[in-house]
Amino acid sequence: MRTAVMKKIFLAAVILCGLALPEAHAEIRILASPGGEVGPFLDLFERVRASRERVVIDGPCLSACTLVLSMVPRERICVTRRAILGFHAARSIDRLGRIYAEPEASEVVLEAYPSGVRNWIRRHGGLTSRLLLLRGRELTAIYPSCR
Repeated sequence: MRTAVMKKIFLAAVILCGLALPEAHAEIRILASPGGEVGPFLDLFERVRASRERVVIDGPCLSACTLVLSMVPRERICVTRRAILGFHAARSIDRLGRIYAEPEASEVVLEAYPSGVRNWIRRHGGLTSRLLLLRGRELTAIYPSCR
């Protein structure tokens, strides 16, 4: 239990450090994110959206990290050749560590993604417990490459 609390504190610290960048920066760069709890990512990406900065996805952006696609306008997102987006169904973990499927939350998340992403996910079997990876040419067909 103590480890889980420490992981949450570490994630919050990482997110807050990212938000402490000087306003002179014209972009937010995602280098690697395994995801995590949805709440902190929603808060982070709301602030990114309000900042009007561009988002550069430059590595793995998995699970809750992909919510950036729902919150930041498409024209402010670009991807590098290292970008990988990873999608799976929503799930909850109780205090005993048991994992539960959240089908209603999965549907809400799927509908919040832009149509190109939503269609890609559906063509690849939908949101399930299996991690779907969007990268390479399929990704650059949806989002522009960074210049």
